[in-house]
Amino acid sequence: MGYYRKKPIVIEAEQFNGDRASDPRGVWRRPEDDSPYVVTIHNQRCYVEPGDWIVPEPDGVHFYPVKPDVFAATYEPAEDLAITQAEKLDGGVG
Repeated sequence: MGYYRKKPIVIEAEQFNGDRASDPRGVWRRPEDDSPYVVTIHNQRCYVEPGDWIVPEPDGVHFYPVKPDVFAATYEPAEDLAITQAEKLDGGVG
């Protein structure tokens, strides 16, 4: 088995806090019980919890949740980086 490195990309993400009034883009609610969820690129419903990060799939239409500890280990803030349009198109920023 070989080794692979994750390509350095800039992503768009928003943290879910559980407050319905500030649900991030891509979060839906079940009418039956108001449970929050996102729909993945595989059309699967993934329920989210406060603290989860909501990340757009490469298609920009679907989303997936990332637990806070995994997000912190995988990503770092990019506010100080100059994000070009080419990076957005190549790197998946929604």
